[in-house]
Amino acid sequence: MGLFSRRAQGPAANGHTHNGHALRHEKRARPGRFDIDSGDFNRRPSFGQWLKFTWLDILTMAAMGAIGLGVYEAKPAPSRSFPVTFSDGEIVYPEFAYPLRHEIVPIWLAALLASLIPIFVILCMQIRIRSFWDVNNAIIGLLYSLIGAAVFQVFIKWLIGGLRPHFLSVCDPDPALMAAHPGGGFQNIMFQRNICRGDVNQIDDSLESMPSGHTTAAFGGFLYLYFYLNAKLKVFSNHHPAFWKLIVTYAPVLGACLIGGALTIDEYHNWYDVFAGAVIGSVFSISSYRMVYASVWDFRFNHIPLTRHTPFSFGAGAAGAGGFETAVFTRQAGWGYEEHYGGAPFDAAHGLRGQAAGFNTGAVHQERYFNKSEGDVERDAGLHPTAGTTNGYGNGASSVGDPPAAVTNGTHNSSRKSLERKLVSTSA
Repeated sequence: MGLFSRRAQGPAANGHTHNGHALRHEKRARPGRFDIDSGDFNRRPSFGQWLKFTWLDILTMAAMGAIGLGVYEAKPAPSRSFPVTFSDGEIVYPEFAYPLRHEIVPIWLAALLASLIPIFVILCMQIRIRSFWDVNNAIIGLLYSLIGAAVFQVFIKWLIGGLRPHFLSVCDPDPALMAAHPGGGFQNIMFQRNICRGDVNQIDDSLESMPSGHTTAAFGGFLYLYFYLNAKLKVFSNHHPAFWKLIVTYAPVLGACLIGGALTIDEYHNWYDVFAGAVIGSVFSISSYRMVYASVWDFRFNHIPLTRHTPFSFGAGAAGAGGFETAVFTRQAGWGYEEHYGGAPFDAAHGLRGQAAGFNTGAVHQERYFNKSEGDVERDAGLHPTAGTTNGYGNGASSVGDPPAAVTNGTHNSSRKSLERKLVSTSA
């Protein structure tokens, strides 16, 4: 079986779901090729099909990369004025007089880490997810974030920029030139780069401090990975996950903060440069993830890759997840076996996608749930009458005290218990 071939599920007879033991060990049928008309989009396409969907993205990313590189190599656009010393020799802005040091994390390494580490994690997740389109969307979305954020920040560097903490050391103002070319502004203390005698390339670089390119890349890549891990591990979801998942999910955020913070230690950036880079990277990571997945934070949909050819229904119709219900790494609480939630209570998409109302109905049939006593509240939480309901609520019949109606989804004949709406006392 190919790495990206989705493991299909064989339904049991009479519409019942197999128990957890059988479900985990039953033979998986190899799905066919990607076919738009099948409604099951979680299949690997041919190269021609993939190229048809992505060629415009590839060209756009190449063009944006070329533009960004050209702007990055361009000379700083503005002619900045800066003070050096007062008339008594005191340095006006000592925060720009730090010595030039070596970068703890070079820009090429920051960009490499922010791209290769997320890609490596995404590929490792496919050991269980096994979805070509999940890999495709995840990596393309990551490139959206990194390239878009990089181009955005280099334009700001080029047109606005700012002084790095080591600017005066790199500039190395010449006192003779300062005397020959009196400055401007109040008391003539403002000069331009024509008084500098340092290396031209270093001076150009020291005039382009804001925003931090390191931090932009770090947050553009690692925060994107944070959203991906949250969606695939279902950390903020409908159940209580293990603590290690929270640690793993926030590890990329820690990495981004460390890369950004290191720039204030080696005096390559001011704190506000780092903050601006973090904002730009974060905005692009959020925007890019939402472009390729159905949600950023909504745990019901944030693991589902979006397609170009068919809109996702968000539970409002029978289209469902398009076969992407297995596109999660975790298998807790029934995730990865069946479709879960539709919309939130009272909205138009409440209930299981394309089905009558339910709370994880028929989806959490794993072995540990079958040995529970009769009337177990946790097991029976979602097993309630579905006949005659609209968006999860009755058609006029009372839901309190009525005998349970037949359940039409092939699971248990039991009424809802833990989620049952109860009457509120009107007595004082």
